[in-house]
Amino acid sequence: MELIWDAIKLGLFLAALPGPILFTLIQTGVEEGTKAGLILGSGIWISDVLFILFVYFGLTYAAEVVQSQSFILWTGIIGAIILIGFGLGIMITKAPFFEHGQETHRYHSYNSLWTKGFLINTVNPFTVLFWFGVMTTFVLAQNYTEQQAFVFFGIILFMIVLTDALKVILSKKIRKFLKPVHVEWVRRITGALLIVFGIALVFRVFLFPGN
Repeated sequence: MELIWDAIKLGLFLAALPGPILFTLIQTGVEEGTKAGLILGSGIWISDVLFILFVYFGLTYAAEVVQSQSFILWTGIIGAIILIGFGLGIMITKAPFFEHGQETHRYHSYNSLWTKGFLINTVNPFTVLFWFGVMTTFVLAQNYTEQQAFVFFGIILFMIVLTDALKVILSKKIRKFLKPVHVEWVRRITGALLIVFGIALVFRVFLFPGN
């Protein structure tokens, strides 16, 4: 029972973290609807699955990678460039809401939405650090069996998928109460925050590379 509760708490903790994933999901749900938001989310979830497999089956190699200064530095720089690029793209383009009345409109392909979600999660060096921490702090420290580890990670992933889906669905529901100027503000704020997260990531990897 403790295993299940720990997994639920970790999933909720991730769901509550304010970051580029949260705001990107909200913006996509508002502008392009539930299905588009879920496609974006699926890219994030697949990225998490790959990280879990990486830290579980390649723990020794994973430990070397995540503790490498060059890994933190270069993934931080690449991640910052991608976040800032997405942020600038959002800032300089107009919300489709203005062109299509009160209806949400998917103006990105599903492939590009999935790739966007996958990249935003994958290029953040702290994603792999989080899963590595979960592996060492819980799975190894508690001597989980393979079946227990499967249940533990499965519950965390379930909570991530559930909360991300709820964010997208609620964003779509809220959209009908928004005027065009409000949708535009959501877009501008999301773009600005992605740029801020990107800049903060650069400062983080340069000023505190070992933390």
